[in-house]
Amino acid sequence: MTFTGKFADSLVPDQLDKVALSFLVQDLDIRRGGCGANIAFGLAQLGHAPRLVASVGPDFEESGYLAWLREAGVDTSTLHVSEQHTARCTITTDESQAQIVTFYAGAMSDARHIDVEALHAADPIELLLIGPDDPDGMVRHTEAARRLGIPFAADPSQQLAWADGDLIRELVDGAAYLFSNDYEDALIQQKTGWSAADVQAHVGTRVVTRGKDGVTVFTAEGEQVDVPAVPGITAVDPTGVGDSFRAGFLAGIAADLSLERSAQVGCTIAAGVVETIGTQEYRVTREGFLGRVKQAYGPEAADEIGAALHLL
Repeated sequence: MTFTGKFADSLVPDQLDKVALSFLVQDLDIRRGGCGANIAFGLAQLGHAPRLVASVGPDFEESGYLAWLREAGVDTSTLHVSEQHTARCTITTDESQAQIVTFYAGAMSDARHIDVEALHAADPIELLLIGPDDPDGMVRHTEAARRLGIPFAADPSQQLAWADGDLIRELVDGAAYLFSNDYEDALIQQKTGWSAADVQAHVGTRVVTRGKDGVTVFTAEGEQVDVPAVPGITAVDPTGVGDSFRAGFLAGIAADLSLERSAQVGCTIAAGVVETIGTQEYRVTREGFLGRVKQAYGPEAADEIGAALHLL
């Protein structure tokens, strides 16, 4: 939903402990979403065949979402089907692109029953991205990845708001990649009591997105790679933009591109998503995508990325 005003105008600083707000909206769009599904969809758009591991409800197939992902090129064979409704996220965005989100977990709470070790034994996992999910499931999957030596990407994002320092340290420690935006990066440091250097010492590559200011990638060797956002964007809907960046970045990594090029892929696909209403309503075409890469990052970047990614 979109609120034609600013949330900030309805907040009284010294009355925040008594908040009782109602925002009148004039639209309601029901869209496909979910961090894991958004990332998998983005990877498929960039020529990969990602495997989506998640717990969904019987309504997932009834709604047509299952068929949608399969048609997009996502491997859904390992989905766990719960008796509960599929998770729901209600998002209201104001005219400044600030958001208020309410989340119903539903079937997601059964993600703890997914056995990563069995999945890995049946079909070896190259990289396991552990996104915001059932907290017990996130811990179990992180422990399994460490125990089995599976490289994993920690992406706790929305779960950071309620998680304590012990849980965050458990989810982050040993990650090959740590994804966060700049606010989440600060929150990780605040709640864990770790400095930025401490966080870096516990992970391999730390990726911090900064919205219109692009992204910064910190390496285990102490290098810092700054990549600007794609210029000339008309932002329409920020929902799912971070997920699409992750898809692009990981698509680049899987294609053996450098960290800089991978971040450029992430920023380019994210630009297309922020200009679209909905998290999976965009399409990547070779000509359009590489044209935007060339315009933003130059012909050399477009040539390297075009040669590495299997874009249609």
